[in-house]
Amino acid sequence: TVSRDMLAKAFFRKVLNRKSPGVSAVARLATVSAKPAPGAPFHLAIPVHDIKLARDFYGGTLGLEEGRRDQDKWQDYSINGHQLVCHWVGTEYRCPDFYNPVDGDEVPVPHFGLALTEPQFHDLAERVSKAGVKFIIEPHKRFHGKPGEQWTMFFKDPSGNNLEFKAMTTPDNLFARYDVSEA
Repeated sequence: TVSRDMLAKAFFRKVLNRKSPGVSAVARLATVSAKPAPGAPFHLAIPVHDIKLARDFYGGTLGLEEGRRDQDKWQDYSINGHQLVCHWVGTEYRCPDFYNPVDGDEVPVPHFGLALTEPQFHDLAERVSKAGVKFIIEPHKRFHGKPGEQWTMFFKDPSGNNLEFKAMTTPDNLFARYDVSEA
């Protein structure tokens, strides 16, 4: 089923891309803005080597809503009401990788992402897969039978920045305190 939010986003994307007589691109961009997350929205700025590729990935593949931008220097996105800013830092940039073992996976560090619902997680995994994005860690469930049981997947953006999206099987356990080596 198509939700009202999905229809509104599709409508506004169409408005942004339409060439309206007498309406500047700035005015079209100013007509749409995502709602901030409740409380204190988080702000994260990441380096990218190509703003156009970042826009295609974050706006297109991931479907994040664009906010302000400065042409080819930086671009704001709403990631569930939190602010993600892609900053161009030069064509040579690629995120360096470090790894940490987590429940049998070599998890790339640094990384960022969202804790989603299970349906959102599986929808995103399918969308990312269909877009041809290579998984670093394929979508799967980890911490089976433990308080932190979750679905997880890792992949990179075009600049090599690592992203993790997860879905807790029991969402209230996102911050459950326990030592996984003892559970």
